[in-house]
Amino acid sequence: MAPHAGLVHLKEYDIRDSNVELIGTNLDHRVKYNSAATEPAWNDGCVGIEPGLFIWRIEDFAVVPVPSEKYGHFFEGDSYVVLHSQKTTSKDPDNYDSDTAKKLIHNLFFWLGAHTSQDEAGVAAYKTVELDEFLGGAATQHRELQASPSDDFLALFPRLTIRRGGVASGFRHVEDAPEVNITTLLRVFKHHAAFGGRDSVMVYEVDPTWRSLDESDVFILDKGDKIWVWQGRACSPMEKAKAAQVVHDMTLAKHVDVEVVTQTESRSRTVVRELGGDSDSGGDGGFHAARPVRASAASAEEDSAVRKLFRLSDASGELTFDLVGEGESASGGYLDGNDVFLLHDADRAIWVWEGRGASRAEKAAWLKVAQAYVQKLQSEDGNSEVYLTPIASVREGSESAAFSKAIQGR
Repeated sequence: MAPHAGLVHLKEYDIRDSNVELIGTNLDHRVKYNSAATEPAWNDGCVGIEPGLFIWRIEDFAVVPVPSEKYGHFFEGDSYVVLHSQKTTSKDPDNYDSDTAKKLIHNLFFWLGAHTSQDEAGVAAYKTVELDEFLGGAATQHRELQASPSDDFLALFPRLTIRRGGVASGFRHVEDAPEVNITTLLRVFKHHAAFGGRDSVMVYEVDPTWRSLDESDVFILDKGDKIWVWQGRACSPMEKAKAAQVVHDMTLAKHVDVEVVTQTESRSRTVVRELGGDSDSGGDGGFHAARPVRASAASAEEDSAVRKLFRLSDASGELTFDLVGEGESASGGYLDGNDVFLLHDADRAIWVWEGRGASRAEKAAWLKVAQAYVQKLQSEDGNSEVYLTPIASVREGSESAAFSKAIQGR
């Protein structure tokens, strides 16, 4: 029996019909900043001051730092807040000591596991808004879903590992598990980034059944007393190398036999049998299983016809949401610092740009509008996966490189 079988999980977050992103967006900025100023997680002397990567997990409504040695390891039952701060050089005429000044630019992500609870997701969303206030309101904010991570998020983790379990459910984490024989199957595969981004290798826990096998990837079967590595006939050298690293890490904690087999070897059928299969499993069609992560969109040129730019404005006395550009005309030339704009960049991302002069109502409504827009598209096509599209927001003067490319149609 799986370690989490029979346990009761809190109500799970459903991105398709929940508005947890709205938590806290109508609060006054001063209230949020005062709350942030008393949050121990942000006041460690490094956040907002030093460049680097910082990760927190939501545990019992608290923001708990993740040890740096566990960066890149996420549990599908949890929600996380991730901050990436980088130095950038900008001209600063007021700095008499130097012609340039170093400042930090920030990317903020709240990552929602497939089985996180609504409470955890809500806290992660609220704390992301709060941390942005603490950083001066200039961070690019991203909502990340386990099944559809953005390229910006994956770029932070050359090896991303998703495991089952979670804090709120009481699920047992792998590193806390006692020495018992539990069958665990990990899928190692390369995720291709769009537009010249860096490809990443993901390690993803999947159902321990032969139906999870795919001949394009590498699989690690941990039986407790032995570890098998099953290499699909079409797997890449990068996937083999990453699987070797994972197995090395696993065997540091326990000394067990490791056997590596390729799909073309007859002894590879042993792994299939260990996963409940027989001599007919895989058949003439081979082993094929859908990857648990949605692939990135291919290219801007292919999808330019569906790029759309909308304006959110209350100039008329009430909030309006109007299409101002489509296809090639959905460009930065329409951006007006007095309003908020939503860019649907094909299937790659939904961006919200906040002008400096936008009203409080316009800024407060952006997430509500983005969510309503996603739900409208979803209702128009019941099979659409538009709800998986990454959502991010930027502010005028603090645009990220990814947004700049998106608004230029690149």
